[in-house]
Amino acid sequence: MKRYRNRRIWDFEHELNMVDRDDDYDVKKARKVILGIDGGTAHTVCICMPFIPFTHHLPDPLPVLARTVAGCSNHNSVGETAARESLEQVMADALARSGSTRSSVEAVCLSVSGVNHPTDQHRILNWLREIFASDVRLFVENDAVAALASGTMGKLHGCVLIAGTGTIAYGFTEDGRQARAAGAGPVLGDWGSGYGIAAQALTAVIRAHDGRGPLTTLTTSILDTLKLSSPDQLIGWTYADPSWARIAELLPVVVSCADAMDPVAIDILYNSVHELASSVKAVVERLELCGEDGKDEFPLVMVGSVLEANKRWDIGNQVMSCISKHFPGVLPIRPKVEPAVGAALLAWNFLMKHSHQEALGS
Repeated sequence: MKRYRNRRIWDFEHELNMVDRDDDYDVKKARKVILGIDGGTAHTVCICMPFIPFTHHLPDPLPVLARTVAGCSNHNSVGETAARESLEQVMADALARSGSTRSSVEAVCLSVSGVNHPTDQHRILNWLREIFASDVRLFVENDAVAALASGTMGKLHGCVLIAGTGTIAYGFTEDGRQARAAGAGPVLGDWGSGYGIAAQALTAVIRAHDGRGPLTTLTTSILDTLKLSSPDQLIGWTYADPSWARIAELLPVVVSCADAMDPVAIDILYNSVHELASSVKAVVERLELCGEDGKDEFPLVMVGSVLEANKRWDIGNQVMSCISKHFPGVLPIRPKVEPAVGAALLAWNFLMKHSHQEALGS
């Protein structure tokens, strides 16, 4: 995407520059900001945060000048053009609502699902460089990194488990080593995700209808939710729009059936718990976050709709119970801020580290 392909998105900057030069305008013009973006499979969130001097402690709560939301920005899900349009729109909206322009931006941290290789990072960095001035510091990470930072206030140490539409486990050591498990998308088996749980439920309904599997209350519950009259209609409904987020929206139906003691739904959720726990276990063991004896403390940040408390069947607690049997030193963290704020904190910490390195080198 060329810099001015979406020029109209940035028209607000011209309007801001034309306003009366009053005191409030001068303050906003001089104010530096940081953009933190969390791009998931379902939607993209951008927050605009004022740049906080490194000599200051981070305030609690953190000041947020603006928060905006756009569509999916995972290029594997919607394609590169649509993903970039969502990202550019959400950044422009955040700056406009905060009364800032691109000239006010000190740093941008874009943490987005689908960034799985250095080539993904370089491609997105090159695109961001077409939008922002050369002195703006740009950082591109997988969305799991911002999710971890949301629980550790920007410090990259420990493990994060994301289980929303998709799922991934990601970990960092204090010396910078990193590892991941899962997160390869539904075709390659994101079991334990909202999509994976719902897809298994749909399969169970079809199997029951065919006589290849046990009867289940998932059939009537899913058909009622989708306002369909027969399992045969699920085929048309599924392939009319097989987007991951649309399928994942059936997660609450599966949980409700498990709450009502449906054995098929319970089986699906138990399998998902073990899949999620095994992803964390793989990352922790690879990075030796638990120490040689397996008992060292380490933070585990838990993020995503699948891990939120759900009536009697609490998937998050089940996952934590499973993990703590292997790693008694695990410290579960439910973030107080959203991943987009975590992305902004990452940018702030990256800037602080760079500033310290420059000071040591001078």
